[in-house]
Amino acid sequence: MATTQIATFSCDVTCPIGHPCMGGGIPVAQKIEDPLLARGFVLLGKVDPIVVVAVDWCEIRNEAFELWRTRLAEAAHTAPTRVLVASIHQHDAPIADFEAQRLLEKHRSPGGICQIDFVVSAIDRVAHAVGDALKSAQPVTHLGLGQARVDRVASNRRWIGRDGKPQFGRGSFVSDPQAREAPEGTIDPFLKTISFWNDKKPVAALSCYATHPMSVYGRGLVSSDFVGLARARRQSDNQSPFQMYASGCSGNVTAGKYNDGDPGHRANLIERLYEGMVAAWNATKPYPLDSIDFRVFPLRLEPRNSAGFTIDDLEGQLAGESRRQFGFDHCLAALGLSWRRRAAQKAAIDVPCLDFGAAKIVQLPGESYVEYQLAAQELRRDSLVMALGYGECATGYVPTEKHFEENDGNLSDWCWVAPGCEKPMRDALQATLTE
Repeated sequence: MATTQIATFSCDVTCPIGHPCMGGGIPVAQKIEDPLLARGFVLLGKVDPIVVVAVDWCEIRNEAFELWRTRLAEAAHTAPTRVLVASIHQHDAPIADFEAQRLLEKHRSPGGICQIDFVVSAIDRVAHAVGDALKSAQPVTHLGLGQARVDRVASNRRWIGRDGKPQFGRGSFVSDPQAREAPEGTIDPFLKTISFWNDKKPVAALSCYATHPMSVYGRGLVSSDFVGLARARRQSDNQSPFQMYASGCSGNVTAGKYNDGDPGHRANLIERLYEGMVAAWNATKPYPLDSIDFRVFPLRLEPRNSAGFTIDDLEGQLAGESRRQFGFDHCLAALGLSWRRRAAQKAAIDVPCLDFGAAKIVQLPGESYVEYQLAAQELRRDSLVMALGYGECATGYVPTEKHFEENDGNLSDWCWVAPGCEKPMRDALQATLTE
């Protein structure tokens, strides 16, 4: 008789028209192209419940991140540390950071991060969905593990120019023919799927792939983009189990090599990711689910304190006249200050590991670079390791030391952690994956 059960839930968390997108860096929501969802599961059994949820939002940070974990923990009758909240990181979608928004309002800034009332209401709806889901939990007897290569989607932001020097401008869509023609660079080519089975019946499947999830964005058209639309297509397949998708560690991975920003390319990326999901499913092998272990390692990352990132610099930027469209320079300063205030409290970032023996799910903060995902897999070559990115997103980019040394251009404003972050990140992986 199965001792483990799973309860699945899905909730609409689409932002209202007029809500800021990508933390104020692009036009506010003007039209809803497709809904934004929070989809997740609760594992129940001999141990305290564990919640995993993937949210079609750009980022969830600081106080808002803790509220997500607290409210879902209350609904599932567990501890907040046992709740994994992962943003999927679409850009035509909200960023949630209450302190940053309050700072903007205090300074009467033209910028906007989020509508706090909407965020709180959305969290409450998801918590209610979690509570309802517990009433229809199903037994789990087996774990399914599968992976497959995804063709022509991911590419590293870094590429080598004709002068032999590294370039970092390969964003989510790229027109530069050199950047398009350069090799993919460092990526994880595999989409991984972990599924939960009641004997021979599949109940739920979580797929994860490392790439920025944007094909085209910045037009005020709210969308779950190609990853959410591929997930929806997979869900519509005949007899498909409950489908989830999460983004891997992809701070420095985009679809730019294969996407020039033409809206028509979205269909190509949907198709390729969907095919990867199907191939991973077809490659799935079952394993008896004998035990579940869960552990958390507290990670401390120091705040960046170089020119432009000191508290005085950020406060001055926020108090001064805005010089960027939509007040985005104010937004960046507010996001940086929100993280600095949390860091001043010596607050750690939880790095959780959900351990099934044959497979492990580990979650890393913010826009962790793909090198950390590959390092996690190398640490446990005896298991299928699924690394979720975009946990606590207050960090922004979490690069390696090499990227600081090479002056990675992406670190000019969306990176709030100091050089030296690589060692504590690797130490956290070592501790939580090999304990």
